[in-house]
Amino acid sequence: MINFEPMSLLSIVIPAYNEAKTIHLILDKIQDVQLIGGFQKEIIIVDDCSKDGTFEVLMQYHKQNPGLKLNISRHERNMGKGAALHSGIHMAKGDITVIQDADLEYDPHEYNILLKPFVDGVADVVYGSRFMGGNPHRILFFWHSIGNKFLTFLSNMFTNLNLTDMETCYKMFNTNMLQSLKLQERRFGFEPEVTAKIARVNGIRIYEVGISYYGRTFEEGKKIGWKDGFRAIYCILKYNFFR
Repeated sequence: MINFEPMSLLSIVIPAYNEAKTIHLILDKIQDVQLIGGFQKEIIIVDDCSKDGTFEVLMQYHKQNPGLKLNISRHERNMGKGAALHSGIHMAKGDITVIQDADLEYDPHEYNILLKPFVDGVADVVYGSRFMGGNPHRILFFWHSIGNKFLTFLSNMFTNLNLTDMETCYKMFNTNMLQSLKLQERRFGFEPEVTAKIARVNGIRIYEVGISYYGRTFEEGKKIGWKDGFRAIYCILKYNFFR
């Protein structure tokens, strides 16, 4: 059990690629959040060599908000979401780390839902599930929903976990444990890889809580596609069955 100090820190890791239109909005939402348990926030953004001015928007935002604990890094070439997450996780200094997308699909005001099991001293990892609870969930793609549930089912078969949403963005971890993992996937394979590897940590305490989901269409900037689904299947097999 971890006893958090009154000034414990939550590291918020945000991989960003061509999110100039929304990155300032998600940062505004994060600033508005008052965390439970005396937690403070540090925000770590890794710009994965965006072409739309995301990095410039970030630097301007930082200049306009000098009191914000904001750490901005940039890849010199596009390396993928997973690679951006690896960079951000390495930079994290908080007791707890949460993954946040740069778009507006997930609501930072729900950090406290994920944080509560940590504050209560019962969790080492908490996943935010889009498929449980009574929170708002935008209705979009039938086959994406089926695909997510299939990937979660397949992952659960090998990890022996009973997750409802392995592919969720909102994952919160004990930082020391997360940084001890040797993560390899550079694109969207991060989700099944990290799930497979935390499942093998001795004595790990994993929780799942219901969250909202404000999904976006491809026209609105959604990037994940069917090829990433096949890669996820490969990663589930690679990091579980063939390890």
